[in-house]
Amino acid sequence: MHIGLGLPIADPGTLPEWAVRAEAAGFASLGLLDRLVYDNPEPLVTLAMLAGRTEHIRLQTEVLLAPLREPTLLAKQTATLDRISGGRFVLGLGVGGRDDDHEASGTDIGTRGRRLDEQLGLLRRLWSGDPFSDTCGPIGPAPTTEGGPELLFGGFRPAAIDRVGRWGGGFLAAAAPSWAGGLFEMARESWSGHGRSGSPRIVAQLNTVLGPQHLVDQARAAVLDYYEFSGRAEYMADTMLTTPREIASAIRQFDDLGASEVMLYCYGTDPTQIDRLADIVL
Repeated sequence: MHIGLGLPIADPGTLPEWAVRAEAAGFASLGLLDRLVYDNPEPLVTLAMLAGRTEHIRLQTEVLLAPLREPTLLAKQTATLDRISGGRFVLGLGVGGRDDDHEASGTDIGTRGRRLDEQLGLLRRLWSGDPFSDTCGPIGPAPTTEGGPELLFGGFRPAAIDRVGRWGGGFLAAAAPSWAGGLFEMARESWSGHGRSGSPRIVAQLNTVLGPQHLVDQARAAVLDYYEFSGRAEYMADTMLTTPREIASAIRQFDDLGASEVMLYCYGTDPTQIDRLADIVL
């Protein structure tokens, strides 16, 4: 099982150091969250910059809110990122559940799932080199990865998880080990039900912080702010893993459930956490 790092979003200026140190430590992936109406770095721009500072670590969105974006430009941006990263880019996708993000983008939150499915069909066509229409040619560049970047789908409802099999992507589970197992099984059933061979890549997420109390306090404040909209902010902060034993135990539980990778999301901005986490998990 691979271990990746979810990058903190509070200080974009520190992210090149995070990327270089994470790759040197042996982490498999770097993940980045997406919001529109929030003080976070735009993930595609940021991961493109980090692609230039690294050589082999995967770069993945977790998750990009595709319905907020115009699909032809998104096809070009993601193919470009896949190309310049040498095929290291993983496109994690979700629909977004925050009214303000959809208000700011001028999109209808009530049709976000349908919009994502329409976008996926167009993205696949454009990544394969097909023309946009009878009167409009292809949109390049061609991605390094045949058929387009690897896809991950986040979500909790059956219709969202069924995209794993329908579109041939992996599953991103932002759920605790105690209840993630059922979601994993839904993803596997979708995969086999749509006639896919093998098994889907399953990526789990854990919110973590490892360091002195002031860093724990900083991370807790960041989690409370990020999840304030949800009504579950206190729960998310209280369940953040803050000790080596908690982190190692949760990773073992995900390993037992058959996860392909666990992403350790860091809300504290101090990059020395990377070495502390590597000592435990790598």
